[in-house]
Amino acid sequence: MTTNQSTTAVLETKQHFEILDGLRGIAAFAVVVFHFMEWIFTDPSQNFIGHGFLAVDFFFCLSGFVIGYAYDDRIAKMGLRNFFISRIIRLHPLVIAGSILGLLAFLFDPFGGHLELYSTGKIILTFICSLFLIPFPVIEDRGFNLFSFNAPAWSLFWEYIANIVYALVLYKIRKNFLVVLTLISAVAICYVGYSSGNLIGGWSGPTFWDGCARISYSFLAGLLIYRSNWIIKNKLGFTGLTILLLLAFVMPFSEWNWLTEPFVVLFYFPLLISLGAGAHLKPCLKKICTFSGSISYPLYMTHYAVLWMFGNYFVNYKPNTMQLTCIVTTSVILLVGFAYFVMNVYDKPLRKYLTDRRKK
Repeated sequence: MTTNQSTTAVLETKQHFEILDGLRGIAAFAVVVFHFMEWIFTDPSQNFIGHGFLAVDFFFCLSGFVIGYAYDDRIAKMGLRNFFISRIIRLHPLVIAGSILGLLAFLFDPFGGHLELYSTGKIILTFICSLFLIPFPVIEDRGFNLFSFNAPAWSLFWEYIANIVYALVLYKIRKNFLVVLTLISAVAICYVGYSSGNLIGGWSGPTFWDGCARISYSFLAGLLIYRSNWIIKNKLGFTGLTILLLLAFVMPFSEWNWLTEPFVVLFYFPLLISLGAGAHLKPCLKKICTFSGSISYPLYMTHYAVLWMFGNYFVNYKPNTMQLTCIVTTSVILLVGFAYFVMNVYDKPLRKYLTDRRKK
């Protein structure tokens, strides 16, 4: 086998766990709905999907499992350079797309905004930081998010950090040490939950290190599930596991969040990953899972530009319940359609082009 053929073989994508792909799409959909409801219900206890933000912790846990499955047995052969290039090709095109969409929404929001408060230099610098995932929480109109033009990018920042730590350290450590790191991270999650009262932090400057605790435990737990082969054979299927996942997002918002949210992150999500990896998928649901998994990342990374405009519309025009129902329902459907368009017209072709160039 030639060097080029060997490299190509190492870079080939492994088969996916289809039910886990489908659950990732359900979680992304829940995040979108949660972000709309977050504007409408200023009191989180009234929000029927008040724990939708925990979908990010599910993403992190799933990421640890998938990265271990995809790279544990081949990262040594492919090398660090190829690993990092693979992850950049997979993740960064949509980071750029989300930043551009967020900038356009900031500049041309028809429902509000205060452009006059920000110099051209600050806007350009904020955009550049967004493109390169450099935290820069300076735009008040964007809630001082770490990434003002694409708020969900905060989790991608930590995803990159987790990938770097995996490539440099985690892929070669023994399981006993991985268990110790996971337990230490579990303590950090409990501390964040107790001190903050919840686990919703990570997206802003003051809660920056909460994001570190969230990615640390969940990513390590997912990796540990894979290396320990904690795969539970079951007949729940995609439908049953979807219901179980949604239960975590719609559980009541209460004064006990400091306890219930860490419980979900520490035990419930890892259990769902184990069940999802071992569940049987009915052939009739395969296309749904494939579509759900494919659309999840484009939907997650492109939806928030619309949320800022929706927020300004909601604050300025105070629509009634009927109007809100129509607006939110239509918006979610259009956002899914737009994510599908971005995926097929931009993300997939660009990733294919970049991957083909690498192979050559």
